[in-house]
Amino acid sequence: MRSKRRIWLTAALATSAVAGVLVFEGVTGNSSVDADAKPGPAKADVHATALKVDGDGTSATLGKRDTKPFSMLGITWTDPAAKVTGAVEVRTRSAANGNWTSWLPLETEVDGRTETGRSGVRGSTEPRWVGPSNGVEVRINAGGKVSAKLPAGLRLDTVDPGRSGTLNADPAAFAADIPAADPSADPSDPAATEPPAPNDSTEPPAEVIPSAPASPSPSDTATVEPAPPVSPSPSAPASSSPAATLPPAPPSTVPKPPITSRAGWGADESMSPEAPEYTDTIKAVFVHHTAGTSNYSCADSAAIVRSVYAYHVKSNGWKDIGYNFLVDKCGTIFEGRKGGVDRPVFGAHTYGFNRQTAGISVIGTYTDSAAPSAVTTSVARIAAWKLGQYKGNPTGSTMLTAGATGSNLAGTKFTAGTQYSFKQISGHRDGFATECPGTKLYGQLPAIRSLAAGPVTGLAIKSVTGAGLSGTTYYTKSTVTVGWSATTPSAFISKYELLVDGKSVATTTGTATSAKATPAVGSHQVQVRATHQSGKVTTSAAATVVADQTAPAFTTKPNLALRTGTVNTTAVPVTLKWKAADAASLKEVRLTAPLAKTYGPTTTSASHTAKSGVATSWAMTAYDQAGNTAAASVSGTPVIVQESSATKTGTWTTKSSSSYLGGKSYSSSSKSASLSWTFTGRSVALVASRAATSGQVYVYVDGVKVSTTDLKSSTTKYRDALWTKSWSSSAKHTVKIVVVATSGRPTVTTDGIVYLK
Repeated sequence: MRSKRRIWLTAALATSAVAGVLVFEGVTGNSSVDADAKPGPAKADVHATALKVDGDGTSATLGKRDTKPFSMLGITWTDPAAKVTGAVEVRTRSAANGNWTSWLPLETEVDGRTETGRSGVRGSTEPRWVGPSNGVEVRINAGGKVSAKLPAGLRLDTVDPGRSGTLNADPAAFAADIPAADPSADPSDPAATEPPAPNDSTEPPAEVIPSAPASPSPSDTATVEPAPPVSPSPSAPASSSPAATLPPAPPSTVPKPPITSRAGWGADESMSPEAPEYTDTIKAVFVHHTAGTSNYSCADSAAIVRSVYAYHVKSNGWKDIGYNFLVDKCGTIFEGRKGGVDRPVFGAHTYGFNRQTAGISVIGTYTDSAAPSAVTTSVARIAAWKLGQYKGNPTGSTMLTAGATGSNLAGTKFTAGTQYSFKQISGHRDGFATECPGTKLYGQLPAIRSLAAGPVTGLAIKSVTGAGLSGTTYYTKSTVTVGWSATTPSAFISKYELLVDGKSVATTTGTATSAKATPAVGSHQVQVRATHQSGKVTTSAAATVVADQTAPAFTTKPNLALRTGTVNTTAVPVTLKWKAADAASLKEVRLTAPLAKTYGPTTTSASHTAKSGVATSWAMTAYDQAGNTAAASVSGTPVIVQESSATKTGTWTTKSSSSYLGGKSYSSSSKSASLSWTFTGRSVALVASRAATSGQVYVYVDGVKVSTTDLKSSTTKYRDALWTKSWSSSAKHTVKIVVVATSGRPTVTTDGIVYLK
């Protein structure tokens, strides 16, 4: 471990060229919208252990062993341009339960030349988050080919992200413990920062802590990505007083999403004391994934970011974390490389195309599983905001100049200094031969571009409450609440407007899902208009809403009449009739007394029963689709008049049975024998007993023959109302029946009549 000296940093000291000076940049953007928990810096520990390489150089191992606590790991090697062509696998032991994991693969499709030119830059796998662990085992196979040698200087780097404390510092500069420079070390010699090479015949040496990388020389940096000229412009390296040398950050055309700043995730700024570099613009955004695992808790996301930061700086030898932004699976956005989230910070994320671009890395692996909507939403928001600062188009393309010769996953060859066309939101694989950002996430880039660029999609009216629906038309008599939905997340929507006949009657936020309107009487076209944060407008399909304040009407008032059926003293068959109409749209008619029933708009009658001798009121209410109502009612009393009350002619015999009304009935087979009843009412029914041998009767009303009624029935029936007649109003009437004496079945049996008064 190197000795340390305590350095008090001020604006004056920040202009010096002393290696190890921490420049705390005051250009972190609009802090009012940065999502900061305000923790203090966390000291991450990185431990390196050399691997044992076999004799032919095609495999390497690190035996199962106890370790100091760590939560992230990776494999690094001396030459950043070298590759491991085979499999790199690790096993770790959980610090919580002592269980060992299965063998976990480490992603090797990383180009370590991203910051080539810096002293001590190393090649590496992608780091993998494994959670709190205290044991490890490593195995590497170059692919089974003797010619496929493993790179030199292989070592395991384990990272403990540390715990965040309380930030207590001046905004411009603060005191920090920084490793003192070793005056005897040659920063241009990679061996100065390398642990001793292992002896193949011995066990790997004990863990060592890699020293902080030395500052790069301008000529070294220019070998891959030409450095911008030193001038007071956004492309020049920042000074200790950036506000004096950098113009204001350009405003974006879209709102800035919440971003957890470096202070928010506990960045130890003493780890990367060099000033940031800037390009002159942002023309494209490259989307990455960190690989490893997506099986992490979002409560650990800040620790994961700290671990990636420590790995990039202490293990890879980079000046800072490579990505400009990181996004966890819950959609939290983290500031990456320092220099100001609203500045065109020169990152280290896409070899050959770091200049004039920003890198967004999603924490996790998305090769076989798609990223959740929280991820795609946040990636689209940060991409739209950065591109919006420089008049970019999230669905457009741009020309980027290759900073190095190489190729991408599709086989496109790049030549340094030549311009190539890229989507302004591209995947890492578009600029380099890697699977990153994973097949599934790469397939989601078109949707991310659409989210970022707009317009709002899937906008539709889903409900109109306070109104009745008939077919495709809504009817209301007053205020309605229109509900809607959209497939575009609300974070991208500036506002909604409720339109009535094309005019805005209500404006809401982009998170709203409903609004109220009170349309005038008549028919209207109602729509919802959504404005995307880009300014693009989408209007929903129209819903027809009719405002109606006219009540329906009973064009035929409810009336009651007797009907055929079995008669009981407690249940006399009756028919209730009515007719209702509405100028706009009738919804239903409800019977509210003596019982509750609901009938459709085209129903005009219903069968019921009523108690004999009891006056009953039948109340009805008509409803239109708008909710307007009209009420009407009718009353009636069914009265049973038994046969014994009739005026007789001819021969009639009394018969007794509990099946008859009152326990008795009259029966006759004498031709022309008659019974007559006089009553005052508006409806009447003849009640008889029926069988297969029953005969016929003539029916006279007020002296006029109106019917020949046959009492014959294939099944025996008692108290059967088989003939009825009704009048529009109550009046005095006489009903007489005369025995026909039908041949072979002359007998008729009657139980009297029922009339309605």
